[in-house]
Amino acid sequence: MQSFYPERFDRDMACTEADWLSWLPNAIGDNPWQLNGSSADLHIGKGKLALTWEKSEPRAIALMRMPRLLVSFGFSGLDEAQRYAFMKRFDLYMQRGGG
Repeated sequence: MQSFYPERFDRDMACTEADWLSWLPNAIGDNPWQLNGSSADLHIGKGKLALTWEKSEPRAIALMRMPRLLVSFGFSGLDEAQRYAFMKRFDLYMQRGGG
């Protein structure tokens, strides 16, 4: 988790689009949202978050291949504290670990 989230940023996610779409509802909580193909519009209080994503070539490490999804985040009408509060939950739900 980061200590600051700007209004706009991009992420390289190690997941398939199907994974992303199955995780997204829990990650965004009770915030109303609408899915539009490869994008989603969320209402967070009086502000908004526009998410867009596109599939990318898998990441190759030796013989291992990991799926990649390039995701863009665009907040509007939310201050730094509101962005942080939303992303804290979002990142915890999207976090995957191994061991």
